[in-house]
Amino acid sequence: MSADALKEDATGAPWLLEPVDGVPDLVVDDAQLRDAAAAVAAGRGPVALDAERASGYRYSARAYLVQLRRDGVGTVLIDPIRCPDLTVLQESLAESEWVLHAAGQDLACLAELGLRPRRLFDTELAGRLLGYPRVGLGTLLELLLDVRLEKGHSAADWSTRPLPQPWLVYAALDVELLLPLRELLQQQLRDTGKLEWAEQEFDAVRDAALRPPPVRSEPWRRLSGIHRLRAPRQLAAARALWEARDTLACRLDVAPGRVLPDSAVIAAVMAKPASEQELRALPVFAGPRQRRRSGLWWSALAAAAALADDQLPPNTAPLPRDVPPPTNRWSDRDPAAAQRLVAVRAALSALATEHDLPVENLLEPALSRRLAWESSPDVHATLVNGGARRWQVELTAGPLEAALHAAQQAD
Repeated sequence: MSADALKEDATGAPWLLEPVDGVPDLVVDDAQLRDAAAAVAAGRGPVALDAERASGYRYSARAYLVQLRRDGVGTVLIDPIRCPDLTVLQESLAESEWVLHAAGQDLACLAELGLRPRRLFDTELAGRLLGYPRVGLGTLLELLLDVRLEKGHSAADWSTRPLPQPWLVYAALDVELLLPLRELLQQQLRDTGKLEWAEQEFDAVRDAALRPPPVRSEPWRRLSGIHRLRAPRQLAAARALWEARDTLACRLDVAPGRVLPDSAVIAAVMAKPASEQELRALPVFAGPRQRRRSGLWWSALAAAAALADDQLPPNTAPLPRDVPPPTNRWSDRDPAAAQRLVAVRAALSALATEHDLPVENLLEPALSRRLAWESSPDVHATLVNGGARRWQVELTAGPLEAALHAAQQAD
């Protein structure tokens, strides 16, 4: 690595300032994409990939830049707005192991472009399984490779065109060291006997990310500040504004919070304006953009006000039948289940400590809650049917069965 690419900070730790081979030209047309695919196919070993989205700026979760790096090829940067079909690249990568950091964040948007891995290595997940307390890419690179990575553009609006050169430097650096990081993590997984666990987890992440996302029930209830609304008619007004905002945000491909902040939704509901004019007098709604849209917001509020009582939403969202209630209610609703949950958590905590794992990676919290709530006599079947991986079942089934039995005996 050239000295120009590294700069030491006050503590002597080197910062990686630029890619060792420089920043490649952006791939922006089909001819360049075919050339890039041919070059990647001629490379060797795993392929590091990353994608940049415009979270917080756009409604969609599409990729606005795709980066990859492979030994013998170097780094490739692709503009997926100009090249929205990357199938030719998929053909070059299909048999290779893909290396991503926090793969679950990027696999869906890569799939929209025609990129789907058959084999995966997730460096963030590997770090979790190895017990590292912090598993951000920059942290792992500093800890394992003694290099600091500049992360200053992670929250940028990647839908910006043209992309500024400093952003392209940042994007290229995101894949610069993924492959050597993978080598170190894979060796540590092998040395600790966790490599097979990791491979099962990687497959689960790959499969989950490529399934259609679950439809969230009543997503409007996730409005920030909605806990301040106590009455069903207030909730109906918030729901109406959320739905109007979401429809407009989708049409404009703008993040909903940029169309109308959550705080403005809650403020409008609590103010109970009696007319569009009163709505336009409220903070945020008095601004020029919201004044132009005031008819939309007022129509939503008026429609909610006209609902019959039996059309109003309940104060709390109804839980699906197969989902246990919030754990803070267990002591009142089912004290025995509350005791079982204490026993389950204690058993999992002991196992996690023994194997140097985060407890949530040992077993998904939702599954441990279901196990305690349902008190199934067949712990093994409950784990398997709940989606636990083979290594998780083998590690936890016996201790959990013993913990549940002890809790039932003490009840």
